[in-house]
Amino acid sequence: MSVRAGDPAPYYDCHVFVCTNERPAGHPRGCCKARGSEKLRDYMKARAKELGLKRVRINSAGCLDRCELGPTMVVYPEGIWYRPQTREDIDEILRAHLVEGGRVRRLMLQPEDGPAK
Repeated sequence: MSVRAGDPAPYYDCHVFVCTNERPAGHPRGCCKARGSEKLRDYMKARAKELGLKRVRINSAGCLDRCELGPTMVVYPEGIWYRPQTREDIDEILRAHLVEGGRVRRLMLQPEDGPAK
């Protein structure tokens, strides 16, 4: 996907989708919500605001289909997927990816990671 002539400028420079999907207790795939994704999303939103990241949007997402790996998030426009487990992981993603434009390799998910097809 690319920007085309005549397209409006993006409203945000960066959009982060954090899976907060909830499955029934005991579901074989599990879910991100049960693994603390809502608390991580809330923390990320608060920290982004504290850091003054004005053109960054942190949103909840429904199922991102990587339930077994949760909690999961994806950062656009790059399409980089992460698996943060702690507030420290969130801080590292905010600093390295959203502020400095780098990556947090140890938390990144690869395209082949996810549910067996």
